Amino acid sequence: MRLSLLDRSRTRRGLPDSAAIDATVERAVAAERLGYDRFWVAEHHGVPGIASGSPAVLLAAIGARTTRIRIGSGGVMLPLHQPVVVAEQFLVLDALHPGRVDLGLGRSLGFTPPVRRALRRDVEDPDTFETDLVELRRHLDGTAEVTARPATGRRVPMHLLATGRGLEVAARLGLPVVVGGPILDSDELADALAAYRRSFRPHEDSRPRVTVALDVLLADDDATALDLALPEAWAMAMSRQAGEFPPLDSVADIRAAEWTSQVRRRVEASLACAVAGSPHTVRRRIEELAERSGADELLASTSTYDREAQLASDRILRDVVGG
Repeated sequence: MRLSLLDRSRTRRGLPDSAAIDATVERAVAAERLGYDRFWVAEHHGVPGIASGSPAVLLAAIGARTTRIRIGSGGVMLPLHQPVVVAEQFLVLDALHPGRVDLGLGRSLGFTPPVRRALRRDVEDPDTFETDLVELRRHLDGTAEVTARPATGRRVPMHLLATGRGLEVAARLGLPVVVGGPILDSDELADALAAYRRSFRPHEDSRPRVTVALDVLLADDDATALDLALPEAWAMAMSRQAGEFPPLDSVADIRAAEWTSQVRRRVEASLACAVAGSPHTVRRRIEELAERSGADELLASTSTYDREAQLASDRILRDVVGG
């Protein structure tokens, strides 16, 4: 199974947002050195806990600091952009970093009404996602009415971030999928992916391909790894309480904070779902998931407050998954 990283440019309490961007680039450099296959970045808007809203710009910087690792978006939210503009951005990236660029695509309109208003989008807008995907692919391969530039003569692979109905769209269009979230722990996972593979309609030479996006953290022992997972679990609990996804707090500050019974239940539920542990524990969980999903690739996506611990986790994971 191929192994890749998704970095969300998580902000950390007490540090400027720019530090999160620097950390993403440095993590990509380290990932290449460790032998990871891909390094992806995300698109989020107006979120205090996430610094990057522009995958193409960030990928240009990462590409300039690396030479081999594939770079991509996990993902560009297509409903927020015109297909031709996305095509132009990623064709420029492909010209700068030939043959290394992937275009992962999602359909989120933004987390909150103010963000959606700022993006000039509304949940009541017509759903043109599938037709926009087709148009985007035509711009990328040079068959659209308008030719997107620069024309590189190479194909920029498209991937669809998908669950449920998104898997059906990917199968119809012959696209590889990235699946994550609650579906990974559901009884429906194997059936949903079997239906995707069964109904897949190849586009040119494409074939069904599944990447599993999984929050995973490793340390020498289970207790230490669960401590590393605590900042994300705490941030998720705080977002449900305050309605805003916050920067990461240190484990020490979280332990010292006042925990309501509701927050404690939410944090404990998040930690129970986390793939966090020693190499032995995480290897077993990944093997179980690989068997259930038949995944071609693992996209590891967790962050933690301690950057050095995050990089150490990346090193251990590379050893656990075929290093």
